[in-house]
Amino acid sequence: MVRSMTGFGRGEASGDSIVVSVEARSVNHRHLDVALRLPRSLASVELDARRLVQTRVERGRIDVNVQLTPLAGAATHRVQVDGALAREYVARARAIAMELGLEGGPNLGWVLERPGVVRLEEPEPVEPGAPWPLLADALGRALDELVARRTAEGERLVDALRNLHAELAAAVDIVAARAPASAKRREERLRERLRALLADTVIDEARIVTEAAIWADKADVTEEVARLRAHLTEFTLLLDKGGPVGRALDFLIQELNREVNTVASKADDLETSQAALAAKGVLEKIREQVQNLE
Repeated sequence: MVRSMTGFGRGEASGDSIVVSVEARSVNHRHLDVALRLPRSLASVELDARRLVQTRVERGRIDVNVQLTPLAGAATHRVQVDGALAREYVARARAIAMELGLEGGPNLGWVLERPGVVRLEEPEPVEPGAPWPLLADALGRALDELVARRTAEGERLVDALRNLHAELAAAVDIVAARAPASAKRREERLRERLRALLADTVIDEARIVTEAAIWADKADVTEEVARLRAHLTEFTLLLDKGGPVGRALDFLIQELNREVNTVASKADDLETSQAALAAKGVLEKIREQVQNLE
């Protein structure tokens, strides 16, 4: 299967006290670039998570976000008291009371109501035992969905590429069909130019044939057409083969573009020029699609 580099996947796994949720998103990238965002309690298994992603995808920017959620009934909050801040409040309150000549001091209720003295902290939930099995399960599920979506998108891209391949092959066929007549046209134009230049002078037929052959050889596109057709065959073979073919297709497009440019530079009639221009346009569309393939 040919895969695209864009996709999304989500997976969850539940333990005794927590749920591990994983979201994986991928976009186009020249190489494989994995970015992991893990809770602190899972930092020790980051390398294992990275290796798991690398076994499933070969190209693309992969962003993986992991969240831990406590199950119902698990302790989710704890009270934190900032003793130093409480003492500072009391000391400042007593100092002001003495300055103003007021009796008494702050009571406990007043101190506990001061901002920042008491706060509820939501601790990061931790699953008893090793954290990796739960994360591996959730991450594996997310990657399954990610790969499935990349595969589905890849199949759509392959269909589009096959249609573009047919357009490109049609343009090459036009060039190939026009090529035999090109030599004859060039010889006739050479004769017309010589007649105009030499007027009534007798024309050396052997020299005309020689000059026409030299001109025809320089403008001949037979080799270019043969290489174009070979590249088009290789293109189809790569699509049929499947797997990570993005880099190979990208290189093949460069070779196709080189041959089409040569044909365009040698074109000596309107139809051949138009076919070469059409081929260049199709190649650009193919290039845009191939950039999305793994």
